[in-house]
Amino acid sequence: MLARQRQAVILEEARRTGAVRVSDLVTRLGVSDMTVRRDLDVLAGRGLVEKVYGGATSVVGKSTDEPGFEAKSVRQRAQKEAIAELAATLIRPGTAIGISAGTTTWTLARALDAIPGLTIVTNSIQVADVLRSSTQPDRTVVLTGGVRTPSDALVGPVAVHSLRSLHLDAVFLGVHGMADGPGFTTPNLTESETDRALVEAGRKLVVLADHTKWGTVGISTIADLDEADVVVTDDGIPDEAKEILAERAGELMIAETAETVEAEEA
Repeated sequence: MLARQRQAVILEEARRTGAVRVSDLVTRLGVSDMTVRRDLDVLAGRGLVEKVYGGATSVVGKSTDEPGFEAKSVRQRAQKEAIAELAATLIRPGTAIGISAGTTTWTLARALDAIPGLTIVTNSIQVADVLRSSTQPDRTVVLTGGVRTPSDALVGPVAVHSLRSLHLDAVFLGVHGMADGPGFTTPNLTESETDRALVEAGRKLVVLADHTKWGTVGISTIADLDEADVVVTDDGIPDEAKEILAERAGELMIAETAETVEAEEA
């Protein structure tokens, strides 16, 4: 098992039970005490767990916590790039698509330059900035109006009104969290209403979420798990999450990160 996969297991267990013990993890993962402690150091360094004597406790953010765009853009960069490249294969030339705000969807926008004839509707200032520099002469970019959030999304009545008049082939949705029960969530109440309007405008819903989003719950649900036609995530996703998403969503696509490919080739 790769270090990243071990850390995903440890994090999932910490979130599920509230705390983990080094001794229990040694038995479960079949690795040394020092290996587990190094994994906990990595997770603690990322702010995902808090180390305590003999183990670690879960660090659960408030359901209304919303980091800014710059803070989120440096997290899980390799995973987001792999997810974006895989998601881009779902987009056909000449179609009309919606792209929500978020750093994973922003990464997707950067992967679309080779696809001609797209009409792209977005409520993200950051996504629109990327699309504006496209070399495709036949691309149309529509930016909704609205009130700006910390994640550079445009939300509120103006955004909702404009989205409700549109009909899109597919919507690519970034989320703050996903979990069995709450579904796909956001920490911003106003943004959830805007995202729901974007989802309703599309014939197909594709959710982009890296493995750290599993088990995270924001204050407001955007969509249930079974509303997603496709969920694109990375290979750090826990096995339990794979089973749930494969059962609930229409299709589960798992992107291999560069680290995994290199390990398989070694």
